[in-house]
Amino acid sequence: MAKVYIGLGTNLGDKEQNLRTAVHKIEERIGKIVSLSAFYATAPWGFTSDNAFLNAAVCAETSLPPLEILSITQSVEQEMGRTHKSVNGEYKDRVIDIDLLLYDDLILDTPTLKLPHPLMQERRFVMEPLAEIAPDVMHPILGKTLGDIYRDLTD
Repeated sequence: MAKVYIGLGTNLGDKEQNLRTAVHKIEERIGKIVSLSAFYATAPWGFTSDNAFLNAAVCAETSLPPLEILSITQSVEQEMGRTHKSVNGEYKDRVIDIDLLLYDDLILDTPTLKLPHPLMQERRFVMEPLAEIAPDVMHPILGKTLGDIYRDLTD
C-alpha cells in the first residue's frame, strides 16, 4: 500500500462540512484515512476574496496509482460543486479544492500531474496541516522533512 498525502481547501458554503464530505469521499474511493490534520483558517492565496479558507491535509493508504487518484479527486470536486479549476495562476473562490501533494517518495512529471506538488513548499496553508500529520516525511526532491520545510517558511 502506498501513502498519499492530499491537501484540502474550501472558502464557500459550510466550510467544515465541505472538508468532512471530501475526507469521507476520499476514504470511500481512494483508501483508508490514516491521519487527518486539524482544520486551519487561512487567508486566500494568489487572489483577493472576502471569504477566508479552511484548509486541512489527509494521509490515505491506497493501492491506486496516482493518475487514478487524480481522476477520483477531480470527480469529487465536481460532485461537490466545483465548476472551474485554477488555470495559469488564476485562482477563484471554491467549494472544494483537492490537491495531491505526495505519493510515497514518487517523483512524477506529466502534463496532468506533478508529484510532489510543485508549489506546496511555498504555501503555509498547505505545509502547516501537512507538517502536523507528517513532520518526519522527507520531500523526495528537496531532501528536507516536511516539518523543516514548514519551519523554514517565511511568508
